[in-house]
Amino acid sequence: MADQLKNTDSAPAPAPAEAPPVEEKKAVVPSPEPVESKALALVEKIPEPVKKQASGGSIDRDIALAEVEKEKRLSYVKAWEESEKSKSENKAQKKLSAVTAWENSKKAAIEAKLKKIEEQLERKKAEYAEKMKNQVASVHKEAEEKRAMVEAKRGEEILKAEELAAKYRATGTTPKKVLGCF
Repeated sequence: MADQLKNTDSAPAPAPAEAPPVEEKKAVVPSPEPVESKALALVEKIPEPVKKQASGGSIDRDIALAEVEKEKRLSYVKAWEESEKSKSENKAQKKLSAVTAWENSKKAAIEAKLKKIEEQLERKKAEYAEKMKNQVASVHKEAEEKRAMVEAKRGEEILKAEELAAKYRATGTTPKKVLGCF
């Protein structure tokens, strides 16, 4: 009988002749937490042991012990399954956290690089704007100088024309080039 209790994994206990066969029902139960996996968990419903009266004492005791061993084994399996699931969830969460941290660090590095480039572009833009303003000022200065030269030349030519006109008036002669139609 002790050998029979130890080897419950390999050979099931013999069922008594008068006990009706007990059907094990399997129910599909959704997992309590939302999981990305589409796998369904199968949960075995453990039938209640059939209690008999003291008609076949040792046989009933053997059946009860076999049922207890079976329940114990199933609870170990269930505990192991839950442990493996939680390990898997924890590992996945850890990896997801690592991926998120990596993504955030890369994003921050790219944004810093972008800011640096934007600052360089702003600096270059300011330098080019300063150069263009200097060129505009230089062009304006040259234009003022040219205007001054034109004004000075005009003033000289007007003075020269007035001097020649005075000379011609004084001498009573007419200029060689006469403008207009006389």
